[in-house]
Amino acid sequence: MDTTPSKSPIQQAVELAGGQKALADALRVNPSLVWQWVNGHRPVAAHHCRAIEGATGGQVTCSQLRPDVFGSAEPTEEVA
Repeated sequence: MDTTPSKSPIQQAVELAGGQKALADALRVNPSLVWQWVNGHRPVAAHHCRAIEGATGGQVTCSQLRPDVFGSAEPTEEVA
């Protein structure tokens, strides 16, 4: 059984971008801000989500990064 915790969307974005500095450079932010996101000290600001989505080629979406702002990407059941 695999007990490895799944990666958060921002951790996935960092990997896809080539590291924290690479993602920070793509977003034109300080690498320490990306570090704070990865380590849970700050949430990813909603205004950065589209750029992160672009930097990952759409593999990490705004809905994954901030479902509270962009809504859940999970399909919902309709009640009849």
